[in-house]
Amino acid sequence: MASTTLDPRRWWALGAMSVSLIVVGLDLTVLNVALPTLATDLGASTSQLQWFANAYTLVLAALLLPAGLLGDRFGQKWLLLGALITFGAASAACAFASTPGQLIAARAALGVGAAFLIPLSMSLLNVLFAPGERARAMTIWVMANSLGIPLGPVLGGWLLDHYRWGSVFLINVPLVLIGAVAVAVLIPATRGHRSGRIDGPGIVMSGAGLVALTYGFVAAGERDWGDALTLTSIFGGAAVLALFVLWQARTTDALVDLALFRSARFTWGTVVATLASFALMGLLFVLPQLFQAVQGADALVTGLRLLPIIGGLLVGAKVAERLVQVAGVRVTVAAGFVLMLAGLTIGAFTDAGDGYGFVAVWVSLVGLSIGFTLPPVMDLAIGALTVERSGSGSGLIQALRQVGGTIGVAILGTVLNSTYRGNLDVSGLPPAVANAARDSASGAVAIAAQTNSPALAESARSAFVNGMAATLWTSAGVALLGLTVAILFLPRRPKDATVAPTDNGREEVATIGS
Repeated sequence: MASTTLDPRRWWALGAMSVSLIVVGLDLTVLNVALPTLATDLGASTSQLQWFANAYTLVLAALLLPAGLLGDRFGQKWLLLGALITFGAASAACAFASTPGQLIAARAALGVGAAFLIPLSMSLLNVLFAPGERARAMTIWVMANSLGIPLGPVLGGWLLDHYRWGSVFLINVPLVLIGAVAVAVLIPATRGHRSGRIDGPGIVMSGAGLVALTYGFVAAGERDWGDALTLTSIFGGAAVLALFVLWQARTTDALVDLALFRSARFTWGTVVATLASFALMGLLFVLPQLFQAVQGADALVTGLRLLPIIGGLLVGAKVAERLVQVAGVRVTVAAGFVLMLAGLTIGAFTDAGDGYGFVAVWVSLVGLSIGFTLPPVMDLAIGALTVERSGSGSGLIQALRQVGGTIGVAILGTVLNSTYRGNLDVSGLPPAVANAARDSASGAVAIAAQTNSPALAESARSAFVNGMAATLWTSAGVALLGLTVAILFLPRRPKDATVAPTDNGREEVATIGS
């Protein structure tokens, strides 16, 4: 395995990256709070509102793999700095956009910055930290990625109450400036490995396939699983990705070295991380709607009520860090999935009349489980990479998690919507009003308030809770699959395994230790 020269500034450098990563999570959720205002102030249609989110998601999916490769080829530091500058400039462009088209373009530019920030910052953990320190560094990295998610509604809600909507994007700018200065000063320059060619066809095929597949699942949540465009995008994207894999197996200087998958640590660590992310996405998908439509919270209170996820994650990660050293990765991650199953199962019995106290208990339990699962398995996966392959391997891990999360939201959205619509009582309502009520529980509650119909509001809340239960049971099924995979395939004890280059330029797995 390539030796790691420890830089005395490495923990400060991690702090710099953490500040930078907060803005990525922040930008994922802050937009949701601003959508009603954007619809009014920019005159955005429903389709344009969807593209405010989709432009970011699709560009992110397309660029994760090439971003990681370029980091390996040219060094992470200056590309990371460029990504921060891009993200800051795009944030300012979002804030001052005057038309929906300008905002969509600026959101796409944000996706460019995020696509480089995520894998490059993750790959630096393998460059800067020794194996004994990397678990703690990964915990901090995961925390920084997650912290912005509940902070988005909190900051966004407060800013919208006091300032114009552009302020929800301008909040990124000072954080990006702090991160950029810290990255420039604290992160050591990393020497890239410029040998070989850039895999242009691989970049095109992976980008096209990931965009088509991601768009297909996004469309499935918005349209229908039987929609022609949805099916064309999903199957077309899958076909292009299949061609991409065949190309990677035959070409030299491949974008993705398939030898990575010979490492059980990399493969199963990535699979388990994706499954754990699926459960987390399910929780983040239903909770804001529960708090707002059923419990009547505003955006600011909704963000505050999401904080137990982060609190549980922090506690779980600290406990897991010690448990891995004593019992190993398999036992730790399996315990995490048991906690996840318990939390999701309890949550499935939530009633429309239950207060936040009951919800906070099972939400904290799921947050705790994420701390037990995500940092250890991601450390396991990235620990299987050589320094030379840190960027491309990190990009692959994040691309799989991104696509897995998108698929998860599409599936869970279908489960929620079908159950909600099947349980909602719209008898006696005009067809147009009934259709509007079926769109969402929040819409139905708003209609009930306008028409003075407490029966409709009660039915909407009850129907949503039934839909949430079905969604959480689905997530629990995925957690059970994660538990099974963890028990069967994760190593009992940490091993020092890397994917090491051979003399002919291909790579093989080297495992050291037992």
